[in-house]
Amino acid sequence: MISPLGSLRVGGVALAVVAFFCGVGTAALWLSSKAAWDKHLLRAEQMGVLIFESVRSDRPLPSEVSEVVLSQSDQARAEAGEFERMRAAPSPIFVTYLTATPENPADRLASGALRIAILSPDLVYPISEIDQSGAHSLPKTMGDVTALIATYCSDALLLVSFGETAWRGVRGDAVWSCDAAPNDNRLAATLLGFLALFSLGSIAVNTAAQFTAFAELLQSRRRIGAADDFAREGPEELQAIIAAVNDYRDTQRQHLADRAMVLSGVSHDLGTPALRLKLRSELIADEELRKKFDSDIDQMTGIIESVLTYTRAELNTEEPRRVSLTSLIDATVADYADIDKPVIFEKTERVVIKGGQSIFMSRRGSTELTDTSQVIVHARPIALQRALSNLIDNALKYGRRAAVRLETEATQVHILVEDEGGPTAISEINALTAPFQRGKNATPIPGYGMGLTIASTIALEHGGSLSFAEGKAGLIARLTIARG
Repeated sequence: MISPLGSLRVGGVALAVVAFFCGVGTAALWLSSKAAWDKHLLRAEQMGVLIFESVRSDRPLPSEVSEVVLSQSDQARAEAGEFERMRAAPSPIFVTYLTATPENPADRLASGALRIAILSPDLVYPISEIDQSGAHSLPKTMGDVTALIATYCSDALLLVSFGETAWRGVRGDAVWSCDAAPNDNRLAATLLGFLALFSLGSIAVNTAAQFTAFAELLQSRRRIGAADDFAREGPEELQAIIAAVNDYRDTQRQHLADRAMVLSGVSHDLGTPALRLKLRSELIADEELRKKFDSDIDQMTGIIESVLTYTRAELNTEEPRRVSLTSLIDATVADYADIDKPVIFEKTERVVIKGGQSIFMSRRGSTELTDTSQVIVHARPIALQRALSNLIDNALKYGRRAAVRLETEATQVHILVEDEGGPTAISEINALTAPFQRGKNATPIPGYGMGLTIASTIALEHGGSLSFAEGKAGLIARLTIARG
């Protein structure tokens, strides 16, 4: 994943500057467009006041507009309200009619009412937007009407009559037509703002996703097939973190390898002295003392071998491959059966659910639930067999017999080993996964407290875990691994 930011420090400052100028540009574009539009509407409103004065005093109209001379027949039709039948009317025609009267009753009797008709080929104007209360003067009402026409920029014919005067037709293409309206860039400003916000948000989300992806890789570092080192990509700060993590992991791997080498050397070097001690112990006449002497030697070498096995499990030296987990469990259980150990593999029977009969087919459909006859995983077979053997050995030591089951999910597989050792505190068992920890009842039973530790480590290497639960007659150890 390529990061758009070379460095979070430099990129963050650059993004802040870009965001600032995008905001300024958007605001400037919006304000300039609004100012131009307000100026346009103000000019249309002022023109409406001038038109009213010209009509009231029977003077020529302002030069920015043109007068349409109405014939006698059109005058009569306008007086009768039959605007649709006028020859000067556009086609098609939408009529908007408005009557306004002076606020003062004396002026109302003296001058009469202002009548306005807007003949448009496009729309009926929403005159409800005009304040028609008595508080508004007639010139102001006329200005509001022309501003309303300019707002919707239609090629409209304006008819005006004041009092008993004849109707006068007004064309104001230079004032309220669409060609006279300024460019409205508010939509473009809004789109620019959203585009800038989307771009900046995408960069932020992409950068956060790189950190999240690295965190997920770090969590899955023990999964089969995971890379030894993480690829250095993303912002410089993330690359520095990845480099530090890679260096730390290399150091830990080297420490584990050195520890395994030391333990292997110690085990080898102690082999000869231990053998000599065993041979010399045969010369001890006291049989009970000789047995204790041999037991101490075996315990000493056994502890060293257990620690060496645990270290090798952490090193992941075995190459992973595709394994039939069912066959592996079968073979392991068979090994215990050969030496008459009470270990069984409880295979899951195929469960078939019959569906309803279809109207298109005579036979019923069916669905098979999970089948564990062949469960294929990507794993280290020797390590898995060692973990399973440790769990079975524990079950035999503390629970007399062991029953192994296999459960599958879409992404995980669970190996369950159940014993018959009676109720056990789960918290106490969970504490025994630490190295050299043994239960309270383990004193008379041989062991070194490393079996569950090794099994838990192998489960982690396979992207899973080791957990415990209460069973019907004892304890259930659940070894979970990823299917891979």
